[in-house]
Order: sequence, then C-alpha cells, then structure tokens
Amino acid sequence: MTKIIYAILLLSGVCSMSQNNLPKKITDVLVKAGKNRGELEKVIHQYNQNVGDSLKLKATYFLISNIDIHSSVDYYWADETGKKIPYNEMDYPDFATAVKAFEEIKPKYKNLKPIPVIYKDIDAIKADFLIKNIENAFVFWEKPQNKNLSFENFCNYILPYRVGTEPLQDWRITYREKFGWIQDSLKNEDIEKAIRYFAKDFRNWFVNTWNLEQRKEPLPHLGPIQLLNRKKGNCDDIANLMTYILRSQGYCASVESVPFWATSTGTHFFNSSFSSEDKLIPFDVSTANVKIDNFSREPSKVIRTTYARQPNVLAAILPKEQIPPGFMRKENYLDVTEQYWQTSSITTSLFSDNNRPTVAYACVFNGMKWRATWWGKIKDEQVTFDNLCKGAVFLPAYYSNNKIKPAAYPIALGYNHQVTLKPDLENTQTITIAEQEKYLKFRPEKKYILYYWYTDWVSLGEQTAIAGSQTLVFEKVPKNALLLLIPEYSQGKERPFIINENKERIWF
Repeated sequence: MTKIIYAILLLSGVCSMSQNNLPKKITDVLVKAGKNRGELEKVIHQYNQNVGDSLKLKATYFLISNIDIHSSVDYYWADETGKKIPYNEMDYPDFATAVKAFEEIKPKYKNLKPIPVIYKDIDAIKADFLIKNIENAFVFWEKPQNKNLSFENFCNYILPYRVGTEPLQDWRITYREKFGWIQDSLKNEDIEKAIRYFAKDFRNWFVNTWNLEQRKEPLPHLGPIQLLNRKKGNCDDIANLMTYILRSQGYCASVESVPFWATSTGTHFFNSSFSSEDKLIPFDVSTANVKIDNFSREPSKVIRTTYARQPNVLAAILPKEQIPPGFMRKENYLDVTEQYWQTSSITTSLFSDNNRPTVAYACVFNGMKWRATWWGKIKDEQVTFDNLCKGAVFLPAYYSNNKIKPAAYPIALGYNHQVTLKPDLENTQTITIAEQEKYLKFRPEKKYILYYWYTDWVSLGEQTAIAGSQTLVFEKVPKNALLLLIPEYSQGKERPFIINENKERIWF
C-alpha cells in the first residue's frame, strides 16, 4: 500500500512539475506527445529531482524540445493481403542469418512485399531509451579530449540519439564496446589521429556499395545496429556510421552533405568534427586522404545536419509542399558552405508573373536537370540568393505543382564577376567545339546536338563526328548563351558551358 501511495505522489509530482515549472518549449512538446507524454515526463523527472544533475536536465530539455521534428523511415514485410508477417531482421545475430531466415520464410507466404512506414519519435520513444542515451553520452563529458568543449557543442554533436531518419536502435553501448580499443590505443590523443584510426579500421570490415548496388527495400538509411550487421552501405550510410563511432567514443561528429554538385553529377555525404581548439576538421573515410583539405569540384551548397531545429530555415516559414523535395523541407540543418568554398550572393530581376510566389530557388544543372539547392525571398520583383558557391551557373526558378519553372535567365557566378546569360538572338556566331581532356571526346559517326538555354533547351542542330576530326562546327549560335552539347550515346552526365568574348570555352 505504501508503494502505491508513493507512486501516486510521484506521478502527481511529475504532472505538477510539467505544468508549472517547465520551459514553454517543453510544455508545448508534452502536449503534442499525447499518449506518449508520460514517457517524456519520466525522463524530465529523472534529472529534475537531483540538483547535481542540472546539466543532464539541460541535455534532456535539448533533446525533448526538438524531438517533435524527428522520425524514422522503416519498413516491414507483408503478404498479398497486406498482413504483416512475423519477421524482423533485427531479431537475428547477423545479416547472413537474417537473410537465410527470410529465404526460409518466403515459401510460406504469397507475394511478399515491403511496406514503408514512418513513425515519429515523439509518439514512439521510450523513457528508458532516452535515459540510457543521456547517461552513456555523459560518460565522456569530462574526458580530457573534451576539456575545451562547450556544452552547446556537446549537445549538438555528441548527445543526440539519432543522426537522420534511420530506425531507432539502442546503439551507444554496443558501439562504445566495439570501438573502445581505438580509444584505449589513442589515450585521448588528438582527434585527427583518432579519425585516421577509425578510417583504417573501417576499411577492414565495411564495404562501400556506392556504384555497386542499391537497396531494394524502402529504407533510406540503415539503423546503427544494421550497419554493424550488414557491414556495407553507401556514402550516406558511411557518414552515419562514422558519426555513431565518434560519438560513442566521446568525440564530436556531424554529417555534412553536398545536396548536388554544381559542376558535376550526383551528391555526396561526409563528416566533420572539431579539434580541441574548436577548429573544423572535415573528413571522408571512403577516400584515401581521409581529411578533406578542399573539394575537387564546386559544391552547390554544403549542409550540416543537426539534431536541433534551426532558425531561419525555409520550412519554418513555408509549407513543405511548396518546397522542392530534399533538405530544404527539413528544419534541422545549417548552411556551412562558406567553411568549404568561396561564396558570393546573387541578386537578379525576375520574369513577370501574375502568380509570383514569395520565394524563388537557385538551381544547379545536375544529372541533366535543374535542381533546387537554395532559396531567397522575393522583394520588388527581385530575389537575392546568399552564400552560393563561386565557379558555377545558377538558374533562378519557382517551384509549383511539383515542377521547377524558370524565373530568370541563368547566372554564371565566377570567381571575379557575374554574368547573366540572356541569349542574344540578334547577334549570333559560328563556334568550333574542340575535344578536351576529361570533358569531351568525339566518337566517329556519332551524332551531337548543340542546345542553348532560353527558358528551356533549344536545339541549334545536329552534327556528326568524322573519323580523325577533333572538332565540330555549329553556326548561328546566339552570343552570351548557356550551351549544352548532347551526344546520341549520352549517359546524362554532360555539363553546360559558355563561349566568352575571347572565344574561350568555360565549363560548369
């Protein structure tokens, strides 16, 4: 009976505390949590009752105040009727055993298919999970390697229990034990040396599947324990893996991404950490050099994923359906392009439009499409895009009905000046396009079409390469135009270019 009375008093204390003594951000989240509110309140009470746990209480507030923007993208297997079958990859000790078990189960059901599912942290997370995460993160708070670490950076880059939208899995102790030998070997030496240890170890057991295979199941990111079990993944999986490893040993780590290369095709993910002097250390364990001193090509943007929501992001002022798919729909990222590349702003007038929206987008040409990579508010029929990388060409555009619509002429943002590429249809020229190492090699008897951009790609005609010739000639090419040469054997990797006043060809 005494225990029951104590439990009632304890529960009433938690409720009283949650209503009267909590920051408004926390009470707002507790209201959103609905049926799961009690789990979050247990964590708050765990650290609110002990004065000595004031930092852990602040850490709790940090996690809970941002928990409502996080979710997991996962899936389950269902039969032809849509009924979930009794199979879970994580019930097996390793991936090979899980695959074998699945093969044995398959004959028992007809037309098995993966069913994607999204579950929100605020609805599903448990108190024990959060408390274990906080306790195991604080093991390293007072370690020598973190003697100059601010509590803010600790919360942002060591404390979080997740990295992206991976399935929630209890990972800290498993990772701490598996990779603890590296910590012991280093004896708290410099983070750069630690990263090289991690990179060397990573290459011994993990397979980078980039350009080798693609996951068929609807699972954008592997969970932390899945990474250890599967022992393979693409570049964003690798970036997540390194974040778990470093954080499990008490080192700051974050995932950085290039949403789209500005002068190439594709995207990229890598990591960053901080030295004891708070100096940024970018690294990529999938490369030979590991530490990133500079990129070999222009990034459209470099974006850091954070756990905390950030002020001034687009998703805070615009409904997500009005934002192109990708990182701009999220609330937890930082634009860190200036830390990696020379940047500048672009201001341009926009085409007349009776239905002009409030926001325009800066797009780069990637994979034969214009892809939105940043945004700017429209004011007085103009838009300004801040911190765009130099050495690239950007197309201002609107986003409507799931489509990119040109809003102005392309702008070449050079390292010394900017050029608006409005094709001069009255002044044309004959141009000779020559082969160029690493960019263009003609194949005999193959057809090539030259295009220029004028709110869309407009054909300037077709030429056939002749054996032994290293040039193609096109006539009536508008001056000041953005051009694109497409061969009949295109793989979608061609790059646009301009011919400047000195007849020089400049690729983007």
